[in-house]
Amino acid sequence: MNFWEMAYKRKAIDKETLRQAVKCEANPFGEITPKEFEEICGEKF
Repeated sequence: MNFWEMAYKRKAIDKETLRQAVKCEANPFGEITPKEFEEICGEKF
């Protein structure tokens, strides 16, 4: 379990906060992939 998964499961962050950690065109320095986002919260990025 990585930091982002643990923080989400413990409700320290919500989906919108987790979304800010995703590496994408708008955020090339993100820490997780869109696939990891989906695995963590069960919602498509």
